[in-house]
Amino acid sequence: MCKTCGCALPRAIDQNSSMQPVGPFRAINVVQDILAANDRTAAHNRTHFDEHGVLAINVMSSPGAGKTALLEATILAMKSRYRIAVIEGDLETENDANRIRACGVPAIQITTGTACHLDASLVHQALHDMSLDGIDLLFIENVGNLVCPASFDLGQHLNVTLLSVTEGDDKPAKYPVIFRASDLVVLSKTDLLAVLEEFDPTRAATCLRNLGLETTMIHTAARRVPSIGAWLDWLTAALEHRRAPRSVVFNGATAHQDA
Repeated sequence: MCKTCGCALPRAIDQNSSMQPVGPFRAINVVQDILAANDRTAAHNRTHFDEHGVLAINVMSSPGAGKTALLEATILAMKSRYRIAVIEGDLETENDANRIRACGVPAIQITTGTACHLDASLVHQALHDMSLDGIDLLFIENVGNLVCPASFDLGQHLNVTLLSVTEGDDKPAKYPVIFRASDLVVLSKTDLLAVLEEFDPTRAATCLRNLGLETTMIHTAARRVPSIGAWLDWLTAALEHRRAPRSVVFNGATAHQDA
């Protein structure tokens, strides 16, 4: 899939980009080295967010689940109260960043080329082109993928994963890693449930509970007649907790907070 996260191992890339087989133990070491280096950069990013009083949220999902549409609706609903910025991740094009900019907020597009996820170094580079002064809320819209994004800390404070009703309701059972990493699961495009009888929201919630999690799942619809009230309430609560004293627990996760 990509050369940056280890999902292409046990074949490694040498300096000339020719593929060289490696043994299983070497593959494990390579992945560990990649993740350790990423975590150091993520810690640096988080410090940067904390110094500016920014709440950073990593938004993940499969392709087409409605991440950008939800952010558009969110920006229109909240930009009069909070200052919002977005980092967009896609393999190619600035399509999503252009949609966000059209909503009147700053957006930086990261094009990853062949990488199937964002990592902390890519976010760090994007921050050189974005001023965080005065920003309250930064959304990092990850590359559409239900596997690799869950393994990479970007320096965010909270993870949100979208599950669209156009997907299978067993996705939490099939892709447990990303759902276990989530502080909130957003069931998106719920206005289509009337014509998608095969998707059962109760079954999706049961799959999530079967992972041993108490993660909240909220229902949203971002197009036609938007229904995002529960999502806006969750964001408002997250921002309030962000401004509270350090170590206040929000939704089962202790966010990194200013003193």
